[in-house]
Amino acid sequence: MFQMFVHKLPERLLAVFRGKNLFYHIAAVVLTYTLVVSGFDWYFFEVTRSSYFYALIMTAGIGGFFVPVLVPVGMFVAGKLKNDIQLATHGVMSAQAVAIAWFVSSFYKALTGRIQPEFLAQSSTVDISRDFNFGFLEHGIFWGWPSSHTAVALALAAALLVHYGNNKFTRYSALLYAIIVASGAAIGFHWFSDVVAGVIIGTLVGVVVARGR
Repeated sequence: MFQMFVHKLPERLLAVFRGKNLFYHIAAVVLTYTLVVSGFDWYFFEVTRSSYFYALIMTAGIGGFFVPVLVPVGMFVAGKLKNDIQLATHGVMSAQAVAIAWFVSSFYKALTGRIQPEFLAQSSTVDISRDFNFGFLEHGIFWGWPSSHTAVALALAAALLVHYGNNKFTRYSALLYAIIVASGAAIGFHWFSDVVAGVIIGTLVGVVVARGR
């Protein structure tokens, strides 16, 4: 699987930034700027503080971590066992989409150093939604802008939709998964604009990789 995984990986990574695809990155930045300076990030944070969302937040956190690993590997293994080359190949391409989405989002995080909202906080009186530490690794790559959970989940969902969008179970499962991770991240451990950017970047990566040859 490793040889198939690295095949065209650098080329597909660069394709995410090539040509018109660059405008999606710009759109993520512009929308983020708008949501931050308008105060919407802070407003959304304030109106979504509730213990009722804890289950959704934890599901998004755990599902956003394990599913992007288990699904591509499962597809590859199933494809090999069934001698289904297409399924195995799609599994590898899904893994590439996940890896590239994680790398791109982590790269941006390393540069922006955005301060995260208080995790599972019931309330807060200090607006830190506009706090960025631009530079390199000023605030690590675990938190911040854009949401890696969202970018990775959307990359996987988009890749599956490109390959198996005609299958109702796959289509609805991929969409539901993406919605759960994105909404849980926005309510729990990211600002709303982090998630919006993650949706844009993740979807771009998933489509570009899945359509790659």
